[in-house]
Amino acid sequence: MKKIFIAATKQNDGKTTVSLGLIFNFRERYERIGFIKPIGQRYLEEDGLKVDEDSLLVEEVCGIHCGLKDMSPIAVERGFTEEYILHPSPRILSGRIMRSFKRVCKDKDFVVIEGTGHAGVGAVFDHSNAAVARLLGSKVIIISSGGIGRPVDEVVLNKALFEREGVEVLGVIVNKVLPEKLDRIKPLVERGLKRKGLRLLGVIPYNPVLSYSTLRQIVEETDFEVLCGQGYLENSVSRVIVGAMEPHDAIRYIVKGSLLITPGDREDIIMAALGCWQRKGGRKLKISGIILTGGILPARSIVRLLDDMNIPVLLSRDDTYNVVAVVHDLTVKIRPQDRTKIQTVIKLVKDNVDLNGIMKGI
Repeated sequence: MKKIFIAATKQNDGKTTVSLGLIFNFRERYERIGFIKPIGQRYLEEDGLKVDEDSLLVEEVCGIHCGLKDMSPIAVERGFTEEYILHPSPRILSGRIMRSFKRVCKDKDFVVIEGTGHAGVGAVFDHSNAAVARLLGSKVIIISSGGIGRPVDEVVLNKALFEREGVEVLGVIVNKVLPEKLDRIKPLVERGLKRKGLRLLGVIPYNPVLSYSTLRQIVEETDFEVLCGQGYLENSVSRVIVGAMEPHDAIRYIVKGSLLITPGDREDIIMAALGCWQRKGGRKLKISGIILTGGILPARSIVRLLDDMNIPVLLSRDDTYNVVAVVHDLTVKIRPQDRTKIQTVIKLVKDNVDLNGIMKGI
């Protein structure tokens, strides 16, 4: 059985993106593929079990059925770390991971193991990504993002911890590189990594579609109330605009996919946004939605108009600054219903990652 551990230099570098891409593209070579995320920090409740959301995604999207609890044996819930520090039990955790891993691997040709965060995440409970990769006897691919110097610096730091655990780093994939800089960055990063004894396995260009959130994701991650447009919460958000200027100035910044955040009493801004919903420059230009702040509602007639036009409108009790900060800091994860994103991921990995090199390496 072949296996590979997908690590990263930090959270949100693209481990799940690469894992999905590898699973779909390796289906042409392997009939039976398994997946496990030994330790998960973001989990959901599924049939009474705490399961990492990436395991749920892989099961539903890839059709991999290895048993959700085995695909996500350890969920780091609130209080987990504190309890472990007071009552360390490394053998128990290792046993849970190994038993799940053996069941996931049964009758499989290839297994993708997804880590969490950088190489040292989990060290506080004696199961860093490096230690788990050693436990499972897997080589590692490290994912980093953007730039030239930073990826090399961060990868070398992570490589040191993997090597300390006796784990071989198969290579590096640099993710989220601006397309216009791709041709310049790729040879430089490849040369920089080679000097450190590392192989570049791919450079994946940044695709903004993968970072777009939806109104539904914002609702799920916050305590915002849905005022209207419940049926249109899947609208994607490509730009966030703060309505804190004169309407004629705000209109200049509104493009298709814009999310307007404004106090509920700025009815002039709201009406200007409605105009953009209908037409701008002789063409239709629909905004994705509106978040009203300060717990303030506009006049009922305006709310009814927003509802009639099927514009999703959310209400927050918080001030505008904090609402913008919350929306900006949201972690955008791929969901099973994000079919466009999933197809984009599959193509990005196929076109930009050395799949043959990975196969030879493992």
